[in-house]
Amino acid sequence: MSAPLPLRTKFFATVLQRLATPVEEATDHAQLRAERVRLGQTLPGRMVFGRPDRRARAEEIEIPLRGRTLRAVVHRPTGVGGKRPVVVNFHGGGWVQGTPEQSAWLASRVAAGSGATVISPSYRLSPEHPFPAAVDDTWEALGWIADRADALGLDIDRMAVMGDSAGGNLAAVAAQRSVAEGGPRLCAQVLIYPAVEMYEKFASELRMPNEAVLTSKNMSAFAHLYLGDAYGTKDPLASPLRAASFDGLPPAFILTADHDPLLDNGVHYREALQRAGVPVRYREYPGTVHGFLSLPGVVPAAEDAVADIVDFVAARVVVPA
Repeated sequence: MSAPLPLRTKFFATVLQRLATPVEEATDHAQLRAERVRLGQTLPGRMVFGRPDRRARAEEIEIPLRGRTLRAVVHRPTGVGGKRPVVVNFHGGGWVQGTPEQSAWLASRVAAGSGATVISPSYRLSPEHPFPAAVDDTWEALGWIADRADALGLDIDRMAVMGDSAGGNLAAVAAQRSVAEGGPRLCAQVLIYPAVEMYEKFASELRMPNEAVLTSKNMSAFAHLYLGDAYGTKDPLASPLRAASFDGLPPAFILTADHDPLLDNGVHYREALQRAGVPVRYREYPGTVHGFLSLPGVVPAAEDAVADIVDFVAARVVVPA
C-alpha cells in the first residue's frame, strides 16, 4: 500500500506536468527538449530541481567515437588526490529528452559525498536516433572511459554504472554487456526507478496509470519513440529484464518510488537478480513520485535517497574489496 503523497509534492509535480507538453502530443522533439530546459528555469522549476554541489568541480570533456562525438560532464570531488573510483552515470528522459546537466545535482552529490569521480556522458536521443543508438553510445562511452582511465585519473578496478529511469535501463544493459561481452569489469550498479521492461504492463502501471510526472500514456509514447521500427522486439538490449542470464552481475542498489507506474519494474528486476545470487540492496521510498531524486525542493526523501546512494557507492566502489 502506497503512503499518501504529500500535498506539496503532488501540487508541484502536477504543476510541472501541466507546464510541459506531453510527449505523446509532441511533434517537434527538439522543441520539447528546449522546453524541458526552460521549465527548469521557471519559478516552479527553480524551486523544485536540485542544483550542483559545490564540493565537486565539474569539467566538460568530449568522447570521440566512430562517426560521432559525445559530450560528457566529469564531476570530481575536491580535496582528494590520486586515481579515483569512477561511477558512469546515464541521465533519464525517456531516451527522448535529457542532458548530462540534468543529473548534475545527483552526480555532484555522489562525487562529493563518496569521493568517487562521476562521469555523465550524453547519448543520441530518439526519435532521430532510435534504438539501439543510445545502447551503443552508452556502451562505447563506458569502454572509452575505461580505456583512458590513466589519463582521466581513474582507478579502473573500481568502476560502477548508475542511471535513472531510461538511464537506469541503459545502466542495467551496460552491466549485462560487461559480463556477457567481457567489457569493463564493474563492481556495482545503481538503478534508480529503472525502466527494464518495454512491453508488459505490470500491476503498478495498471494501478497507477495517471500518476503525477509519469503516466501510462507517457510510458507507451516513450517506448514507441525510442524503439521506432524495432517496437515489439524481445531484445534484452531494450528490455534487460528479458536477459537469458543474470549470473555474475555486479551488486546492485535499486531505488523505486511508491507513486510511480514503473515501481514494479524495479521490483521484478530485484527478484531476477536475487534468483541469480546477485547481492541486491532495494529500497522503495514512501510518498514519492517518478523522478523524485531530481526534485529535492519538494520531495524530502530525495535527500535520503542521495545519502543512501552515497553510502552504497562508498561501500561497494570507493572502499577496495
